[in-house]
Amino acid sequence: MVYPDTFEGFQIEDTKKWSEFKKLEFKPKPFEDRDIDIKIDACGVCGSDVHTITGGWGEVPLPICVGHEVIGKAIKVGDKVTTVKVGDRVGVGAQIAACLECKQCKSDNENYCPKQIDTYGAPYPDGTISQGGYASHIRAHEYFTFPIPENIPTEMAAPMMCAGLTTFSPLVRAKAGPGKKIAILGIGGLGHFGIIWANALGAEVYAISHSPDKKKDALALGAKEFICTNEEKWAEPWAFTFDFILNCADMTHTFNLTEYMSTLAVNGEFHNVGLPDEPLPKMMAQDFAPNGSKIGGSHIGSRPEMLQMLKLASEKNLKPIIQTLDISEAGCKEAVEKVKVNDVRYRFTLMNFDKAFPGRE
Repeated sequence: MVYPDTFEGFQIEDTKKWSEFKKLEFKPKPFEDRDIDIKIDACGVCGSDVHTITGGWGEVPLPICVGHEVIGKAIKVGDKVTTVKVGDRVGVGAQIAACLECKQCKSDNENYCPKQIDTYGAPYPDGTISQGGYASHIRAHEYFTFPIPENIPTEMAAPMMCAGLTTFSPLVRAKAGPGKKIAILGIGGLGHFGIIWANALGAEVYAISHSPDKKKDALALGAKEFICTNEEKWAEPWAFTFDFILNCADMTHTFNLTEYMSTLAVNGEFHNVGLPDEPLPKMMAQDFAPNGSKIGGSHIGSRPEMLQMLKLASEKNLKPIIQTLDISEAGCKEAVEKVKVNDVRYRFTLMNFDKAFPGRE
């Protein structure tokens, strides 16, 4: 590896061999005036990584280095960078670029920019394919690079970059807070963040899960009550209750959605951030009529929301539940295979990058 011309990363070469990682070199995009080079110290393992490397979300450019929950140290900054200096601890999430000129970008909705570029597996204008954080370095635009407050540990900051923001943004946009009843559906990597944020924002929080063994954690994280969907007629006592259901599960294609929708208050919303490989269940238009409910979804969040989330986590000392693994071919394999079968409480962070990439600048 010869930085800055090439980086190294643990990559997948075949979606049929989706957990067989190899350490390979790749060329980053050309360095520009608002770019930052980051020496990576940690990277969270996201369900998106698994959906990508298995081909569950469609074809991907190969070989690919996934990972979009990146924490590291800025080692080079472009001449026009004003928000980060060399030596700063920073994070990068699931988006690495946008046009920053369209009406979406100008209204703090750059996460919906038609020209947005994902942190891995997406083409830059010059044709370079973006590569993610299971790597020695990452090159990111400063608008998508975020200073990390000192009191948030690196291993806990990493999953905030995607799982954290993906749940925080829709809660804030739904005005979660005092007087609102918020249900978090699916208590995994995303869902446990949902409980943390909704509680910290002052809402009355309910956890919905098919796994009764998650009750203790859900209540400890801030849920007022735990609702187990394995129980017959579980939804009936909760009819017309929730202002907002944040669906963090990625098995929604197996749900009786009408049952879940019945628990919404009038004009309540069932909001999807879990993104399964399969289509949503079939519904009739009249299924939305009894309570005037609606169904929606969202894509990560904006820079102002990321900064607000990190400030809240810092000020209230909010901490996710994570497990760490050393980054290596074996470590990456173990992480993605366990995430695939939900064998993690509740998020993996890959660590010890210096050991995996010795001698890097």
